[in-house]
Amino acid sequence: MNFQPVIDHIPSLRRYARALTGDAWAADDLVQDTLERACSRWRLWLAGTDLRAWLFTVMHNLYVSQVRQAVRRASAAPLVDVDEVAHELKAPDNPTDVRIDLQRCLLRLPDDQRAVLLLVTLEDLSYEEVAKVTGVAMGTVMSRLSRARSRLRELMGEAAQHPTPSPVAEPVATASEAPLLRRLK
Repeated sequence: MNFQPVIDHIPSLRRYARALTGDAWAADDLVQDTLERACSRWRLWLAGTDLRAWLFTVMHNLYVSQVRQAVRRASAAPLVDVDEVAHELKAPDNPTDVRIDLQRCLLRLPDDQRAVLLLVTLEDLSYEEVAKVTGVAMGTVMSRLSRARSRLRELMGEAAQHPTPSPVAEPVATASEAPLLRRLK
């Protein structure tokens, strides 16, 4: 059995997993779980179909399962709202970086919107492919993408209005200057 086609997709799987989880270790675990599941269920992939979309579907389903398990585990633990303890968090010593703000803003999007946004913009999948990966209708994909872009604009605007104080004077990108993840189909 030749697994080279799967190996060729590992960089894009890692990139998507990192964007989904926001954590390098969790992303690597998700990619490993995805590859294990793909290898153990190799017979379920239909030859001639898009292997990349199938791998992203496997990853998406694993991620959703992990989030549901985490929610069940967290329901027993007390929740702490990050906004309530924000004054206790130490700001980084380095200048504000739009990429850091973008990552924080992406993580504040709902999981379903973030997944669609990342698949379309980061992984360059078509709306139809994203619909197959996420298991929703193409109209739902377009709606989630639109809401994700709008919410991201709002969040990036908030990040630009409340920049981290910096000892080095650097211009901070405003919401209108911040690069928007956009792909026209």
